Amino acid sequence: MDYARNPAPGFYRLRVAEVRTETPEAKSFVFEVPADLAERFRAKPGQFLTFRLPVAGETLVRCYSLASSPALAEPPKVTVKRVRDGRASNWLCDHVAAGDWLEVAQPAGLFVPASLDADLLLFAGGSGITPVIAIAKSALAVGRGQVTLLYANRDERSVIFAAELAELARLHPQRFRVIHWLDGVQGITSAEQLASLVAPWRDADAFICGPAPFMAAAEAALAQLAVPAERVHLERFVAGNAPLPVDSSATAAQVEVSLDDEVYAFDWQPGEVLLDAMARAGMKPPSSCRAGACGACMCKVEAGEVTLLGNQILDAAELAEGWILACQARPVSATLRVAFP
Repeated sequence: MDYARNPAPGFYRLRVAEVRTETPEAKSFVFEVPADLAERFRAKPGQFLTFRLPVAGETLVRCYSLASSPALAEPPKVTVKRVRDGRASNWLCDHVAAGDWLEVAQPAGLFVPASLDADLLLFAGGSGITPVIAIAKSALAVGRGQVTLLYANRDERSVIFAAELAELARLHPQRFRVIHWLDGVQGITSAEQLASLVAPWRDADAFICGPAPFMAAAEAALAQLAVPAERVHLERFVAGNAPLPVDSSATAAQVEVSLDDEVYAFDWQPGEVLLDAMARAGMKPPSSCRAGACGACMCKVEAGEVTLLGNQILDAAELAEGWILACQARPVSATLRVAFP
């Protein structure tokens, strides 16, 4: 079925080439990318795709991490695990088949290793394996470092990519190790247990993705091991949809924005979020969910002050460093200077 006859601005029509059942609760969706869109959909390991989905007469915007490895030239693949009462995840798993077309935005996200040659310590819980396996496969394909994965699940039936992980371990016995943790057998992971398991690899760059309690335990474990915060990278899965309403009484401002080695100066009008002000000024900033849930529009305030209407992705340390979300930011000070990474 053609769900995407007229894609929204910033989105493209991609055809589903294949649907794979990974576990009783999870399916993978592999996409065909036409030659004229190949460059736009060239991803970095750990990034995600954003979808506009027509569910029950409403358009839902959702982000799903890519489980495919760009280093291996794999076609884009996202893996979706059913969430209880999750409208988007259940619609995808129940209704989308090979041959269908979906609205998809190009890859985005900052959950990406600075170097695939570095030693990597990867934590994944449940469907949090999706960006993590993309990182692991890419590092093993073109990098030189050691890769350690701790993967937590409810039980053996819940392990996504079990056969693929076993094959990676067989192909790279000197560089790749997987530590499986099953809550039904070993209990819920604690920070102390995780710290004990991963202590030998405390000097690696750490990447964490999964349910909030698991991520909190992994963060605490790395803190116990005195891993510097700058070597700990997080990817939180949150549901997003329409952006929050903007307060029309917001302050106006003069703003300078640095993007792609160019500096733009324009008025930031009351009632606008920064992303809309930039678009009005003719800029093409990176963006995806527009709901403060993905981090694609992260940028840093170098001078001045803003407030965020919503934030589901930035932690306290990032906020303290000046990081903001352009889709949720409105000005507080009369002048601002903002830079995109």
